Amino acid sequence: MDLVLPSSKYIPSYNEYIKELGDEVRYPFLMGFDHQDFDALLAKLSDFSLGINLPDGFVPSTTLWLVEGDQLLGVTNLRHYLNSDIEECGGHIGLGIRPSYRGKGLGKLLMKLSIEKLNAMDVSVVHIHCYKDNSASANTIIANGGELSSELILDGKVVQRYRVS
Repeated sequence: MDLVLPSSKYIPSYNEYIKELGDEVRYPFLMGFDHQDFDALLAKLSDFSLGINLPDGFVPSTTLWLVEGDQLLGVTNLRHYLNSDIEECGGHIGLGIRPSYRGKGLGKLLMKLSIEKLNAMDVSVVHIHCYKDNSASANTIIANGGELSSELILDGKVVQRYRVS
């Protein structure tokens, strides 16, 4: 398995991944971006990593794909730093695993690789947030050294805020 930058090499697998998600909420959020013009999607992700054309309130972020061969298995989005809003609720990492590959430990692996990438970018304390009712995410964060620092209520749901030092 490799962690790679998004590439048109994975278009068929990306489309299958999106189809598998069905009506699920897209994690990370960029999985909800229009992908009909794949080159435009790749350009948008590249721009985000360079801090170009960011919507208000966004910070630069790098998207990486966990792949095996020509199969896209998971996606991580790493925020280079946090603004006050994202530090409050959002954190450094958004990630998701393709539905057909869940339950195989790939979330823990992708979280580990994500934390390592952020550490290499000089992020010494990584903030990772998830909904309290998402025990799979919480367990993944805890398995990678996450310590619960606080909880908050957002739109009637409890958000757990973890830190990894």
